[in-house]
Amino acid sequence: MPPKARSAKGRGLRVVAVFEALKGVVVLLAGCGALTLVHKNVHDIAVRLVLVLHMNPARHYPSIFIDAANRVTDVQLWMLAASALAFAAARLVEAYGLWHEKRWAEWFGFLSGAIYLPVEVFEIFRKPDWARTAVFLVNVGVVGYLASALKRSRKSRR
Repeated sequence: MPPKARSAKGRGLRVVAVFEALKGVVVLLAGCGALTLVHKNVHDIAVRLVLVLHMNPARHYPSIFIDAANRVTDVQLWMLAASALAFAAARLVEAYGLWHEKRWAEWFGFLSGAIYLPVEVFEIFRKPDWARTAVFLVNVGVVGYLASALKRSRKSRR
């Protein structure tokens, strides 16, 4: 592969790597946040949050949130934190591999991103809004870029 093409590919992979690393860090922080709720009265915390946000606890959505918080268990919080750790680890490993231009990371990123596309399309049709559409478009961009990087890698090996 010519040096100019390699550096352009490397820059693109590094952008995707940073994006994946940020996703991993955000989910890891959310998992740590779930752990801070273990052995706490989650119901009281939910009520205080609703009040701080100046929401009426008797309204539909705040009451659903408070009811769900009332039923959450410590085991569920631990499972949520463990799931967040697993997701974050996968995203951070992928980011490391993409940063170092590893072919396995390109495949991993392509496949793990492509798995979500049908679900995202379903969600857009179920309840269209700008956030779902933005997530879908970003994911299509990442998957498309990784597909083109894999295709370029394949051509350069021949």
